[in-house]
Amino acid sequence: MASRFSRATAFGFVAAALLSVAVVAEPGDAPDRKPDDWLLNAPDDAARFKLLQRYLRGFDQPMWEVGERFESIYDALTDENYELAAYHWEKIRTTIVNGYLKRPKRQANADALFVNGAYQPVLDGFRSKDRDKAWDAFELARNTCQSCHEAEKVGFINNQPLFRKAPPQQK
Repeated sequence: MASRFSRATAFGFVAAALLSVAVVAEPGDAPDRKPDDWLLNAPDDAARFKLLQRYLRGFDQPMWEVGERFESIYDALTDENYELAAYHWEKIRTTIVNGYLKRPKRQANADALFVNGAYQPVLDGFRSKDRDKAWDAFELARNTCQSCHEAEKVGFINNQPLFRKAPPQQK
């Protein structure tokens, strides 16, 4: 019994020592570093953070996601899938709020026009499951998006097919 305890104890100490070295070691110090480890190969955390900031970019990527989800809302409403429209609308809010973490100067207009403005009425329109109310909510969403683009002095974004989509004709 004593020898089992000794071996287990010795193994535990060796494992703990190896773990502590792995935790303390810098990622760039690992012998298995690869040239593709673009982030880990940076010389220090400050350089890594700069790389991450550049990689994550600005507000354009969140707006790309918003555009994709806006298209999905249009399709969901066309299919009378109001739950899906509400789902994408909720995700659009999350995307915009997360987006202005990266570009705080966008927050004032996003909050005023969208988060504290049109967000809840549009969500209510989709959740009503009433075709006319849902499409009215879609129009409010589109107008809000376009107003925010104008307020942010990027009105040229409004000149694209995404904003020319009209509700389908009444059946």
